[in-house]
Amino acid sequence: MTDLTIVIPTLGRPSLFELIAALPEGTPTLVVDDRADPHAAPLDLPPHVRVLPGRAAGPAAARNVGWQAARTEWVVFLDDDVLPGDDWAQRLAADLRDAGPDVGGVQATLRVPLTSGRRPTDWERVTAALADGEWITADMAYRRSALALTGGFDERLPRAFREDAELAHRVREAGFLLRRGLRETTHPVRGESRWVSVRTQRGNADDALLRHLYGPRWRAVLEIPPGRRRRHAAVTAAGAVALTAAAARLVTGQRPLTAVAALAGLAWAAGTAEFAAARIAPGPRDRREVTTMLLTSAAIPPVAVAHWLRGWARWRGAEPIAPNVTSDRESTPERSVETTATDRAVTTVTGGTATDGTATGGTVTGIRDLTEVHR
Repeated sequence: MTDLTIVIPTLGRPSLFELIAALPEGTPTLVVDDRADPHAAPLDLPPHVRVLPGRAAGPAAARNVGWQAARTEWVVFLDDDVLPGDDWAQRLAADLRDAGPDVGGVQATLRVPLTSGRRPTDWERVTAALADGEWITADMAYRRSALALTGGFDERLPRAFREDAELAHRVREAGFLLRRGLRETTHPVRGESRWVSVRTQRGNADDALLRHLYGPRWRAVLEIPPGRRRRHAAVTAAGAVALTAAAARLVTGQRPLTAVAALAGLAWAAGTAEFAAARIAPGPRDRREVTTMLLTSAAIPPVAVAHWLRGWARWRGAEPIAPNVTSDRESTPERSVETTATDRAVTTVTGGTATDGTATGGTVTGIRDLTEVHR
């Protein structure tokens, strides 16, 4: 097989073991154990799989641990909840063999199986969007030299969201091409609570970082479609005005405040209803889904705005990762890594990307945990 190493960041989900069993035995594989619990039981994996300790800083940081420990021409990133096709290894070898020296990365085609006989739920549509995405690291192979030149993943993006799009942009800016290969990988829809769309609004803080890094046109630069942030801000403002005016009316007794509260409340209700309708229409429209959409459509706008403001304040003055000027396409930075899952020591980076301890191309670039209709 082509000179490659498979890198899998994991939190120890059961799907990891199914993935490992589906991979060709003997293929160099690095599993980065990113569990936060230092006393977690070691992962029971085959002897050819090497386990590296992560820093519990998110998938971007975990992937950096993996690729810097690799010493092969290609690094193939897989999520721990995907399943490669039956002929995945053969097609992967062909994808990499056919990649010219100017190609820095080759993506797989993702398949997302959905339940037949009914329309997909909101969360199922979020996951299904992966099939149309580009440069998504659920199954993405990069030349190690491209990773070394660009500094790898930006660890300031701690979630499985946008970090792959941002890296892809820098790889192309460094002069490499990215292409889609022939191999196929299945990405199942994992079970989630009804509040997942609210929880994933934390990604708005990451969007605020990208706005600082790439300016007002950051979506165009990273080829990410427009979101709903302005509408979320308007709905949140209307709700805040309605509540404030109603409270002031109770305290002061001033009747004009009643009209202000009523008008602002109507604006909030109209905006929330429009958002809910846009999410309900393509779905199954059963009682549980409709209830979930109504509840979360009311919660998402203020949560999204709050996370955006938090990120905007936190990342003021942030700059993009600079290319590794000490590296060329033949030399790569070194990383000292502990190699046992039981030793959770922090890794030491030499020539890699510095982080502060926090842990693109295509129409649906890098969508992982939330869709643009939410944001």
